[in-house]
Amino acid sequence: MKIRLITIGHKAPGWLQEGYQDYIKRLPASCALELIEIPAEKRPEEKMLASIKADNHVVALDVKGKCWSTEQLAEKLQGWLQSGKNIDLLVGGADGLSPECLAKAQEKWSLSTLTFPHMLVRLIVAEQIYRAHSILQNHPYHR
Repeated sequence: MKIRLITIGHKAPGWLQEGYQDYIKRLPASCALELIEIPAEKRPEEKMLASIKADNHVVALDVKGKCWSTEQLAEKLQGWLQSGKNIDLLVGGADGLSPECLAKAQEKWSLSTLTFPHMLVRLIVAEQIYRAHSILQNHPYHR
């Protein structure tokens, strides 16, 4: 399974890139995380919509989505792995996700009721995917 993190925004600062790279290196090929950055130019939502693969399971990160505990995310991850489908995680820019992008999502996930900078979200998601995977593998990372 491949998880694609499709984001709108500019290149992240070095410290964020390093943190993100650290977590994706820890993930096995069976749960690979790929970053797709869409520049925050005119109509980035059209480019995001075009980036979504037709057969992929789409999850929008949205403040109005459901909050999942790490254990619940691990259950979701297990279900995604068993489904055999690849996953597209959508992260909006400063204005959030367009209604068209939200409509494409089969699920909506809220990281928190707090608002995070969209650049930071990619690091949080990478860490949480790694943590959820470690739970499924009975790895001691999640204590």
